[in-house]
This record gives sequence, structure tokens and C-alpha cells, in this order.
Amino acid sequence: MTLFARKRAAQRPDEIALRDPHRALTWSELDAKLNRVANAALAADLGPERRLAVFAENAVETAIAHLGGLLGGASTVPVNFHLNADEVAYILEDSGTRLLFVGPETVEVGLEAAKRAGVPAVVGWRCGERAGLDDFDDWLAAASEAEPPADHAPRPNLLYTSGTTGRPKGTELPPTMFAAGGTIAEHLDRLAEGAFAQFGTHLVVGPLYHTGPLSGARNLVAGVPSVILERFDAEATLRAIQEHRAESSVMVPTHFVRLLALPEEVRARYDVSSLKLVFHTGAACPVDVKRAMLEWWGPCLYEAYGATEVGTTCSIGPEDWLAHPGSVGQAQPPFEALVVDDDGKRLGPNEEGRLYFRDTTGRGVVYHNDPEKSAAAHLEPGVFTLGEIGMLDADGFVYITDRFSDMVVSGGVNLYPAEAEQALIEHPGVADVACIGVPHPEMGESLHALVVAEDPDAPPAEAELIAFCREHIARYKCPRAVEIVADLGRNTMGKLNKRKLRAPYWENAGR
Repeated sequence: MTLFARKRAAQRPDEIALRDPHRALTWSELDAKLNRVANAALAADLGPERRLAVFAENAVETAIAHLGGLLGGASTVPVNFHLNADEVAYILEDSGTRLLFVGPETVEVGLEAAKRAGVPAVVGWRCGERAGLDDFDDWLAAASEAEPPADHAPRPNLLYTSGTTGRPKGTELPPTMFAAGGTIAEHLDRLAEGAFAQFGTHLVVGPLYHTGPLSGARNLVAGVPSVILERFDAEATLRAIQEHRAESSVMVPTHFVRLLALPEEVRARYDVSSLKLVFHTGAACPVDVKRAMLEWWGPCLYEAYGATEVGTTCSIGPEDWLAHPGSVGQAQPPFEALVVDDDGKRLGPNEEGRLYFRDTTGRGVVYHNDPEKSAAAHLEPGVFTLGEIGMLDADGFVYITDRFSDMVVSGGVNLYPAEAEQALIEHPGVADVACIGVPHPEMGESLHALVVAEDPDAPPAEAELIAFCREHIARYKCPRAVEIVADLGRNTMGKLNKRKLRAPYWENAGR
């Protein structure tokens, strides 16, 4: 088996391979745990799609569950640890998950969700004794430490991204993000050829339910040491870069904003010269923020623009960005970028319109168990949009200027207003509601609720509405602010023009 972690274990058994703020594993220890998880996964009844889910905050065990599952031929399902039991149960049932991993922070919600979804096995670390829960260490001890077979095919993650209906949509990690291969052995060889595998220690600062951090951590099985932070903290990130001489990471623009907000004397305290490759994704980075980061960290920043469903559609390196400031880059194979007007007519260079991409493989967007939503995502077969307004310059560089879909990107996290709207409309004091994205100095944009009150003379309080929303859906999906308005401007068909609703908030935002 061409497991680079095993090679490291043989060459440098006492070198630290994986750590979080509380635990550290050598290559030898890591190799033994990955073998046990892989063998246990191979022996388990994971259903026809071989699904296991990981519902836990960042920790060494979270990475081990994902990576061991990969080596054991499982398709792992990362589950956002902010979700409530109803939201988690939907994902578990829709994905066909048969085994759920939880951590101490998620065990109660996880057990309830597993019960509702009929998941037969739940395994947790550092959770104590609970009915229906298998202890992670005991579960590992029951599995073989022998090197698992490597002749089975790897399976991509099944990731969930919310939609305009308010229900998450499952989508397999696309070919542009998954090294694939006919066997696990071939898959590991391909991982070793990837960008991150060419560098030293990788720093994970984002949650491991996001595609970027999870893809970065996957390089651990290609022999790249990894340091996992539990939550992003600006100074702790700088400290980790210096202490572990981190060479690569994946971040979002909000991370940059928080780093730049540190006092100058704090920023100057840490040596970040080890960094060689930092991909940033999640949202287009403001020009002033990107320029300030390049001046501070040097030419190590590479931007990746795309989506969970399709992977990276455009990318840009530091030299090209300085020549084309504000661009998210040129379309990357197999994608071609095109801009069209509202009637679908293709526009020329520097003309603003709806931004689409053509997948030359014909795949485009594919949703799990939902051919109708897959078809609805396309202008024509293989031609899809990420819901944004933009333009192409004469050199083929893409610029994002606005959004025509409802989606809000806050701190690199996709928020879909329909979920908050469906929760808020149930409040007895709400006659109508629309949620939109408005400028936010740190998060890029935030979710803002416009509410028409049932009784205009006695509207519900903002705090009451936000608390009500949080009782029904995960906190991060709820609006940060609520504004009482007289009317939402629905047309005779009851439809909203959300671009018109957003416009006053963005007039002076430089978008």
C-alpha cells in the first residue's frame, strides 16, 4: 500500500504527524489509528453507498474519522456542528448514513439525530458513557491494526449545501476536487502529486465540515504533517504558523480581515515567512484586504473561486492578481466562463451580466437523489451558474460585481435566505418577510431580515424575532439584524425583487 503516512512512520516514527491544541500523534501512532478505522469501516455494514458521517468540532479524531473512512472505502459525510437535531437527522437520512461519529460538543444532538434517522451505530470520543454510544477508543481497540487492503476504489465525500427551498442538497465532492483513482493505492499516489503535498506542515484553521479545510487535511495521508486549530483565532493562527513553521493553509477573506485587525505590534511579533501556499476561497476578496495581505505575507496567496458542487472554476495567483486587481482569475479546465444578459445572449469583454460556466466534460452540477434540482441548476446541459453578476475582461479574467441569486456569503459560509424566511414567517407577529445580504465590515455580508408586521402599531421586537428564528434553525443561519418595513414590494404574482431590496444597502459599499 503506497500510504505515505506509513512511509513516514517507518522513516521518522517519533515525528509529530497530527496535532490539535490538546493532542499530538506521531506518524507511528497515526498509522495505527488510521489502520484500525479503515479496517473497522471495511468490516461495517455501511449500506449500498457506504456512508459514514462525522458530526464533530475540529480535533485530531475528526480528521482521523474522515481519513480512516476514506482508506476504508467509505464515503464520509461532513456535518456542520452548528446544526440542530432536525437538521442533522435530515442529512443522515438523505445520505443513507449507517455510522455516525460525534465529539463531546455534539454528542447529545448527534444521538438524538441518529435516533430520528434510524442510524444504527454512533461512535464518540471523550463523551463518557451514554446509552446508544460506542466509545471511540473501545471501537478502535476492537479493530485490526494490520495494514488494510488498498485494492478497493476510493469514494468521494458527500457534502451538503443549502438551497432556496430551505433543505440542504447533497452533492458528491466533484472530480476537480477529488483525486479519485481506481484503487486506494492509486488515489494516494495522486494525492502526493497535489499542490499541498509539495510543501511541509499544513495548518487547518477552518471547520472540517467545509470543503477547503477538509481537502487540505486530506493531504495528511500523502505524508504532509497537519496542525488543526479548534476555532479560528487571529493571534493563535499567527502563533501556530510561527511555532510549527506552517507552509500551507486554506482561508477565507474574513480570516484576513480579522488578522489585519490585530494591532501592528501583535502582527509584528510573529514570523510568517514559512508560508509558501495559502489558498483563499469562499467569497471574492476585497481589493484593499488582498493588497494588504500580499504586502504582509508576500506572494503566497492564491485565490480559488467556485462552489461545493463543482469545485474551483477560476483561480488566480499573486502576480496575475496584482496585474488584474479584484479579479477572481481565469476559468480553469474543464470550465469555460461566459457572461450573458437576462435573455441568455452572450456578452462581450467588459460587459456586465449573468456569469455562467460551461463544464466541457458535460457534468456540471449534480445533486444527490435529485435529478430535477440538478437539471434546474443549468442554463443548458453542462452550463451552470453560481448565481453571480460579473464580467470578463479582454484577457479572460473574471470579475464578480453583484449577485442575482438569493444566496448570501457571510464569512465564506453560504446562507440561503429561504431557511430564515420559513422560520420567521411562523412567528405570529410576522405578516411577511424577506432576508437579504447587506454589507458587513468583517464577514463581507450578513443576513438582514426585512419584516412586515401583522400589527404595524405593535411590531415584534428585533431580539424576539432573532431568538425565535434560533429556536428553529441553526444560529449561524439566522439574521444578524431585523428591520420592520411597511411593504416588501411584491408584484401581482407575489414575487420579490431582491436585487432591488438589496440595492440601497450596497450603494456606498464599493461592490
